[in-house]
Amino acid sequence: MSRKFVFAAVAALLLCAQAAPTIAAPARAAEASASVKLDKARINVALKAMVDSGRAVGVSALVWQGGQERYFGVAGMADREAGKPMGRDTLVQIFSMTKPVTGVALMQLWERGQFGLDDPLSRYLPEFADMKVSDGQGGVRPAARPILVRDILRHTAGFSYGWGDGPADAAFRAADPLNLNNDLAEFGRRLATAPLLYDPGEQWNYSAAVDVQALLVERLSGQPFETYVKASILEPLGMKTTAWTQPEAAFAGLAATYQRGADGKLARQDDVVTRRMNFDPSRRLTMGGAGLVASIDDYARFSRMLLGEGALDGVRILKPSTVRLMASDHLDPRVTARSWLPGKGAVGFGFDVAVRQRQPQTPDENRGAVGEYFWDGMASTVFWVDPANQLTAVLFVQTLPFDGTLHRDFRAAVYGPHYLGPKGD
Repeated sequence: MSRKFVFAAVAALLLCAQAAPTIAAPARAAEASASVKLDKARINVALKAMVDSGRAVGVSALVWQGGQERYFGVAGMADREAGKPMGRDTLVQIFSMTKPVTGVALMQLWERGQFGLDDPLSRYLPEFADMKVSDGQGGVRPAARPILVRDILRHTAGFSYGWGDGPADAAFRAADPLNLNNDLAEFGRRLATAPLLYDPGEQWNYSAAVDVQALLVERLSGQPFETYVKASILEPLGMKTTAWTQPEAAFAGLAATYQRGADGKLARQDDVVTRRMNFDPSRRLTMGGAGLVASIDDYARFSRMLLGEGALDGVRILKPSTVRLMASDHLDPRVTARSWLPGKGAVGFGFDVAVRQRQPQTPDENRGAVGEYFWDGMASTVFWVDPANQLTAVLFVQTLPFDGTLHRDFRAAVYGPHYLGPKGD
């Protein structure tokens, strides 16, 4: 499979510690500075503006609050060329919104006592023993400490995604671990040959660490990663259409992906490229960091499970304390090098999700409440869980490259443009 495709996907995603954290109970709705009351008309206007402005061909949005669906709406087309409107059953490629699903899978195994968060990763994946760190000049040195399991959950392992100009990124590209012809075992072997960008625990850097999580799930469970996730998360939650491997019949229901060209207009991605992640029988890699296709109702069920502290409709996926652990900031204050993460607002990072730490600091920052956690995807999708307002929201769209203005406008429509929420700590 073309490494060009995989690296292009990874690069587009970008536009999208040492100490254990204190785990705080979720903020209560009464602590919010202003109760969030949804204005459906305001959200409708925002979705329509996304399409009318040419930033999206089609969008859909779903908001749950207080145990009820409070909003569902669509605007535009799932497939402009085929004249197919965006609908409730439209499937989309969610890319990095796969990552929290992978994190939940790994934390299920943690609950069963199959590993410790501060165990060396090499205890379970020996290929990652004796890792080297790039010196930035073409040489390498031994890592100052082993990679811990905690590091692969919070993006502090030192791994690359291959988009930079330095020697470690060049080595990552040469190893080609995310080639879709690799299975997860081969991915791990190749990744382990590339030097780290920095010592484990020193910096936050978005990377292939979540694919390492998938490999760890596979190794610990004794099952193929996709099989484990289907049996342990997707089927119990009733996420009937969500999968990495999709039947050919599902392609007709998949939204087309649109790429912004040099002229500023969105052009339809070739179906050959769109098919590679989910409809190509030669694909061997099930990525932990990307690859799921889902309907908006399916992903809302996943986010509602998180809002329910690990349970939905009588089915428990994780313990409440485990969800709170995942949704707590795990970055030591000494981890000041955080790549582009600060661009997502006043946030820290938990296990596979960003965590809002302070009220919005500027008028242009995304609206939201302290204690919320979220992540997004390469094609501009986003979800968040807001315990303070007992709210979860999902926005589906297929726009490349990543366009954060869509998130800003959707959040302003949900919360109101001046919402600040609870002060937090």
